Amino acid sequence: MNIRKTACCLLLALATGLACAQMADPVHWQTELRLAEGNAAELVFTATIEAGWHVYGPQEMDGPTQATFTAETLTGAELSGPLKAVGDIVRQYEDMFGCEVFFFEGRGQFVQPIRLTGGAYTVEGYLEYGACNEESCLPPTSVDVRFTGNGPSTAAPQTTPEAQPKPTPEETPVETTPADTAITDTAAAQPAASAREDDGLWAPVIDQLKAYDEGGEAAAADSPLWKIFLLGILGGLVALVTPCVWPIIPMTVSFFLKRSGDKRKGLRDACVYGASIVVIYVALGLAVTALFGASALNALSTNAVFNIFFFLLLVVFAASFFGAFELTLPASWSNAVDSKAERTGGLLGIFLMAFTLTLVSFSCTGPIIGFLLVEVSTSGSILAPTVGMLGFAIALALPFTLFALFPSWLKQMPRSGSWMNTVKVVLGFVELAFALKFLSVADLAYGWGLLDRETFLALWIALALLLSAYLLGKVKFPHDDPDDHTVGVTRFLLALVSLAFAVYMVPGLWGAPLKAISAFAPPMKTQDFNLAPEAEVKPFCMDYDAGMEHARQVGKPVLIDFTGYGCVNCRKMEAAVWTDADVARSMTEDYVLVQLYVDDKTVLPEPIWLADGTKLRTVGDKWSYLQRHKFGANAQPFYVLIDNEGLPLAASYAFDDDVSHYLKFLRKGLDEYAHR
Repeated sequence: MNIRKTACCLLLALATGLACAQMADPVHWQTELRLAEGNAAELVFTATIEAGWHVYGPQEMDGPTQATFTAETLTGAELSGPLKAVGDIVRQYEDMFGCEVFFFEGRGQFVQPIRLTGGAYTVEGYLEYGACNEESCLPPTSVDVRFTGNGPSTAAPQTTPEAQPKPTPEETPVETTPADTAITDTAAAQPAASAREDDGLWAPVIDQLKAYDEGGEAAAADSPLWKIFLLGILGGLVALVTPCVWPIIPMTVSFFLKRSGDKRKGLRDACVYGASIVVIYVALGLAVTALFGASALNALSTNAVFNIFFFLLLVVFAASFFGAFELTLPASWSNAVDSKAERTGGLLGIFLMAFTLTLVSFSCTGPIIGFLLVEVSTSGSILAPTVGMLGFAIALALPFTLFALFPSWLKQMPRSGSWMNTVKVVLGFVELAFALKFLSVADLAYGWGLLDRETFLALWIALALLLSAYLLGKVKFPHDDPDDHTVGVTRFLLALVSLAFAVYMVPGLWGAPLKAISAFAPPMKTQDFNLAPEAEVKPFCMDYDAGMEHARQVGKPVLIDFTGYGCVNCRKMEAAVWTDADVARSMTEDYVLVQLYVDDKTVLPEPIWLADGTKLRTVGDKWSYLQRHKFGANAQPFYVLIDNEGLPLAASYAFDDDVSHYLKFLRKGLDEYAHR
């Protein structure tokens, strides 16, 4: 995938939860038949697994898709034991399945013992396995093997140097024979004539889907980069009114105007100073991207270790703003840069002055920059840190240029005072509230149960009440003036907003949805005491053709959910998103929901052979083929909206448990369907 397309995918995923339909191929296999002493032998499957993915081993309990070996032809041989996992196995309790699961990361090996019974032998079968990463799972995928020989005393049998999982993304349409069997909701029948490429319902729509994924929807959606840019501007404006920056503005502007003796030259120097600030902070954003890379930034949002780190980082920043200590860079750094700026003239000297500002103001701007970078980095967009820092720098630098253009404005600047410390403390409360969001992600990932929904909301309510009390002068921090008991109009209004926010969250303790903060609070499934009835989503059927026929009759669009019994993130989506009342209503009233399980083990009446020799053995194989062949994707969860002719209505949607994003996805499909 080229860089432009990757950036586009990440961009759309951040804004609307839309995911680019693409084929994942994270596991590569080597297979061999090893002969041992006597008549013993082993089928060996060696997996090389891409970073971020894992392959599940044989499970003792119901859980994710487990590795199994199925023998189709055994002549002169027989199985002599169960499939074994060999290597560094990771054992981890999975709360979603309620059991301990086993999987390989990086590299793993499965061994199937067999016994040769004498004479010529033929061993033919397939290994079926499941692979997942933090956001999606592959459907059950098979690795086919076939070995022949003439007993243990002969030369070593033939091996396949690399057995790729089948089917591949470029299959031709299903080859079928006419069948009179009716398609039922269980989808136990093989694809009939509608499975052929000349039928519009099964015809590939990969190009049309890519057109949406690569920007066809961009005009209709708010650009996420604009949101990040505005967030950066907001952070810069807040940093501007802190005690470390605000008093410096008049001194710096006056210095440039007086030093030059020429108003035009002073204006130029001030503009260069502002531009230098922008360059410095944009370089910081580029450095974050270069350090982590696009794929790592995308993984941060669901990585439990990083979320714990971000939680602790924001707690430290909040404590700094509360006055517990000051985060300062070594004084030698700023002194050295300041000394260099004095000895250096011209544009370089001005740039070094701007760099000195970034160092001496770090105690105030550092926590704001850190909070901003944490927020935008976990968005997964490669451009987010740079765009965020651009907005921050422009807001921070613009006053230096404006006051140089209009020096008379300096007299109208609000004087420095205790109000600037109030800004810091308020920001400390905000950072502490967002720190809990990152702790919640880690808590859900590890299943600690520390931050269920009630606990999270109770902490946010407490923070909102304490912030209101602080603004009304009932709570003091070390840097506050103990003799100042006045409450201005601005502080009173902010206290009122904070108090109202606390009152708004109180019903959430008993199960109210609180849609305004649903993207931050833990999912409703963690609510221990819930008086609100849960919304329930039931699929119309589990068969594609039957669902499409019904949609034609009732005149509704179709929502296809490619899912799996062993798909962890599918269950997370159903628990966190589908339980929302608005989502449930739209899915059940506006759409015909067709749920297709790609790991359904129901055996088809007869295997279906594709033109490339791939065999579809089960109902799950059939739906997995539909997803690859028609939509060009093979990971779950995968949601796609189509009209009654099988054509896409919007970009596809993958794992993103933000309810607002999913609602936007559903509404786009309805708007396009109505337009058509």
